[in-house]
Amino acid sequence: MNNIITAFSLGLGLAFYPAQIIMAQEVPLRQVKPAEINTIWSEDEQIWGTTENPGDKWSLIRGISYSLRYLDTPKAAEVYNNYPIRGVTRDRVRRSLIRFKELLKTAKTPDALQAAIEKEFTLYQSVGHDNQGTVHFTGYFEPVYTASRQRTSEYRYPLYFEPKDFANWKKPHPTRLELEGKDGLGNNSIIRGNELIWMRDRLEAYLVHVQGSARLKLTNGETITVGYDSSTDYPYVSIGKEVVNDGIFALNELTLPRLVDYLSKNPEQLSNYLPRNNRFIFFRETDGQPPQGNLSVPVTAERSIATDKSLMPPGALALIKTPIPYITNTGEIETKLVSRYVLDQDTGSAIKGPGRVDIFMGTGKQAGDRAGLISNEGQLYYLLLKN
Repeated sequence: MNNIITAFSLGLGLAFYPAQIIMAQEVPLRQVKPAEINTIWSEDEQIWGTTENPGDKWSLIRGISYSLRYLDTPKAAEVYNNYPIRGVTRDRVRRSLIRFKELLKTAKTPDALQAAIEKEFTLYQSVGHDNQGTVHFTGYFEPVYTASRQRTSEYRYPLYFEPKDFANWKKPHPTRLELEGKDGLGNNSIIRGNELIWMRDRLEAYLVHVQGSARLKLTNGETITVGYDSSTDYPYVSIGKEVVNDGIFALNELTLPRLVDYLSKNPEQLSNYLPRNNRFIFFRETDGQPPQGNLSVPVTAERSIATDKSLMPPGALALIKTPIPYITNTGEIETKLVSRYVLDQDTGSAIKGPGRVDIFMGTGKQAGDRAGLISNEGQLYYLLLKN
């Protein structure tokens, strides 16, 4: 991929399913019957906001513009020319976005917006991982870390740019252990000399691999952005899954903050768990650009999602219903069930099947804290004009 952010089972790959319930679906979407509509709609509060918290209507409108930019590309024409779901075409997706954007700009109240959407749009629901519409949601984010352009005694863990001869590497590619060594320093690696930047913390360096991008504050006062450039040809292995399999945590008690805390307090375990994920990422500087999804357009906090693009319509308007954590005025975490209009603008190596969605939560620590707590069931719907 040539994108900046891609959802590599973001967090640390906390969400996973037993193999027997990840089922290939011949038809990933089903049209929602009119009689079911009233059980689905509920107000997207974040559009309108409150007196204390302003809404993000214009962020959503900007996100729609990004999807429209993608849909005007030759790549989108190629993808939709071969799209397997009858009635879901690039033209229909594009017209749906344009009309929804108009409604957002002109609707005076939530009720007016909802009434117009019910009148003009058809819903298509993901069949989910159980063929009953159940979708598992996780979150991802753009981390902010400190780094150095030079290796020092403090900044020792490198991120690498793609080697010039990478296209000629024999397959299978070298493993993560072979590339960065058991200690993560890569002193005797074949990619030594391709260091892009140096990180202070080994786990932070690995998290950049997981998230696919980062904003880095350098020791010289400069701030740069780095993003995904290419990767080795291994499937992603969830470190969260490995920790659960080893009995360190039960699945229902594992969150990203707990996993990070465990690995920070037991740094020797980094050499045990990190090499289990052989998928190795090469990075490039992205010149301060905002994080992008695999459609090569920016992703928008809480308005962009990642899905399996072999099944779901790229760039399309969707509606998600799932619990999402929020930071209260007192600094506590409060999880609320929300309905949210989103744009399908990203994908990921661990986001497979119609029952998986990653929500982009934004940039920085607070976004990361919230993203790491998202591991919830919900529903996913796509909105398309009736004609």
